[in-house]
Amino acid sequence: MLSMMADNVEHVISYWVLFQVFHSPALAGFAVISHWVPFLLFSVYFGSLADRFDCRKVVQASQLLFMGVSATWGFLFLTHQLEVWHAMALLSVHGIAAALWGPAEQLILYDIVGPEALPSAVRLNVTARSLGMLCGPAVGAALLVTLGEEYAIFANVLIYLPLTIWLARVPYTGHLREEPGTKRVRLTPAGAIRVLRDVADNPIIVSMVALAGLGAIFLGAALGPLMPEFAHNVGVDQAGLHYGLLMAATAAGAVIGGIVLESTGFVKPTARTAIWATVIWGVLMIGFALTQNFALAVGLLVVAGAAGLAHMSISQTLVQLLAKPEERGRVLGVYNMAAAGLKAGSGITVGLLGAFVGVQWSLAGASLALTLLSLGLLLYLRRADPVSLPQSHR
Repeated sequence: MLSMMADNVEHVISYWVLFQVFHSPALAGFAVISHWVPFLLFSVYFGSLADRFDCRKVVQASQLLFMGVSATWGFLFLTHQLEVWHAMALLSVHGIAAALWGPAEQLILYDIVGPEALPSAVRLNVTARSLGMLCGPAVGAALLVTLGEEYAIFANVLIYLPLTIWLARVPYTGHLREEPGTKRVRLTPAGAIRVLRDVADNPIIVSMVALAGLGAIFLGAALGPLMPEFAHNVGVDQAGLHYGLLMAATAAGAVIGGIVLESTGFVKPTARTAIWATVIWGVLMIGFALTQNFALAVGLLVVAGAAGLAHMSISQTLVQLLAKPEERGRVLGVYNMAAAGLKAGSGITVGLLGAFVGVQWSLAGASLALTLLSLGLLLYLRRADPVSLPQSHR
């Protein structure tokens, strides 16, 4: 939670400074692209690193990259030497660090709890990430006000330290539950193709990767940058409490949903449950896109956040449970490639299309497409061999 919060604090501070210094919409667009494209390009390779090496070291490497980026921002802010190419390089390294973190973190979760408790662990982990995303903007704004951008970004370095230190003190390598003699093979182009072929042979993994990709393409990361226009449609024309509620509603819903689902055990981690959660998510976002009522808009976003958490946590759990032990990191890399890398596409399906038809209609259309294509995956799952899924998750 703290490391995800630090990630978002850095966004708040660096984006503010970039706007003040350059006033460049193109650079703002590059910031979004540079954050998600590394997931698309490198996730399978980073999953291979998690399969082959001590996952504690892999996650620590990502944290050191994060800290190095924040410290470099601070140096450039203090010395007033920031140029566009500096910003582009730092934004790209930040995106690479985020992509490096994912597969290794998931293998460590599996090491800690094992297969039986994995659905709960993934759900709690996604909830903690959502809490970090919820707190990040508030903490970032508070640091900006109290310390100024130069020292606020240096302070942010310290927020990454707890996870980095914890990883140096625990035994979980990501490989403790592997069978003795499990081979750790270096990723080659042929090996990458074989992993993709193995994924394609399991209908449930295919459907969950496809589900994650659909959510990324059609909703993804487009809502935040476009929220001012949606705020205008529900009568909010100034920054303040009401705008802040709209910005925080989805993350708050994910946190609330994670707590409720974990405490009640109401939702079972099955492929069909993940698909129905995605359908509900899409329907709620259609309602949000078309409403002109502020209270209803906030309520829809909160429930959509809970549905989005179920969509992500269940699909990620099933992919990890069904992957071969020696290729679990690489298969999770394929999942991250779809779930995170394809978020860059939401800038087209919602953002760019919204320039022509209006963002309300582009979001409604994208959400409708997500809903219908997710329902199509239910038909695809009829081909699934029931023995391919563990008994507790059928």
